[in-house]
Amino acid sequence: MDSTVTTGTEENVWGGGNKPLGASYGKMMMWFFIVSDSLTFAGFLASYGFTRFKFIETWPIADEVFTHVPFFHGNYPMYYVAFMTFVLIMSSVTMVLAVDAGHHMQKKKVTMYMFLTVIGGLIFVGSQGWEWATFIKGDYGALETKGGRIIQFQAADTGERVALKDFAKTLPGERVDHERKNGVWYYKGDALPSYSLNEVIEGVKTNPNIVVRTEQLTEKGEKTVLSRDDSVKKLDEAVMVVEGANLIHNEYGNRLFADLFFFITGFHGFHVSVGILLNIIVFFNVLLGTYEKRGHYEMVEKVGLYWHFVDLVWVFVFTFFYLV
Repeated sequence: MDSTVTTGTEENVWGGGNKPLGASYGKMMMWFFIVSDSLTFAGFLASYGFTRFKFIETWPIADEVFTHVPFFHGNYPMYYVAFMTFVLIMSSVTMVLAVDAGHHMQKKKVTMYMFLTVIGGLIFVGSQGWEWATFIKGDYGALETKGGRIIQFQAADTGERVALKDFAKTLPGERVDHERKNGVWYYKGDALPSYSLNEVIEGVKTNPNIVVRTEQLTEKGEKTVLSRDDSVKKLDEAVMVVEGANLIHNEYGNRLFADLFFFITGFHGFHVSVGILLNIIVFFNVLLGTYEKRGHYEMVEKVGLYWHFVDLVWVFVFTFFYLV
């Protein structure tokens, strides 16, 4: 047998036979990364699914949590999240067009479509940051019981949720003015809520139209609303006022919802941010004519694979957190 049989050529970057699936080394490595990262996201989403199933009767209702739109006041459930999703999907479309233009060596079109892709990514990340800030700040406020359960409030006549500011009473001596002129401008520990526990309880007792609704969901998937008498009794279990959401407290309901929301959407946001950075680098390389000199735009295609991946992952995150 001739020991000089050729197993590769100098043009073959693998140097050991045919390219797997006809892909270059760079593309194969990107696919390896995508597959491994897909398993990571799959593990996170599976954890979310199991956790939600375990606490299904007390899990927050997405339509009641994600209701805000920048510069607009009112209840717009899922509108802004749908807008974010649309922008990210459209950025995938512009990336496809950039890759196609690269195959035809059309520098101007690649430049334009890469620019639009970067803009779409920036809009999405900025929107996600705004959504986080709104989620953390909260809107209505609630009370937390000794067992960590959340007590929310609504109007008995209209059935609409009511914010603490709409009924809480101001009690003399309950609050400390943290101002320099009073010499008490720094307070060690957690920031004080807008209202004390006694102010909220007193507000409920003096307003007969305010009733309590608990985390527990009914068979129709709605929060359980207590009678007026049971609402007043329920207040005896409250130990603190909760405003907004963080890793410890969550005015919307089960604290694990907030933990998983911050972790999974934050992990995806990190991936999008990395993708934006890569797209910006490729964009400037296109402007400088780097890929024209190489004679191909394969780098645009490799970065495009990553961008499509983060878009696809968001579809699953969107489905798990907002739709299901």
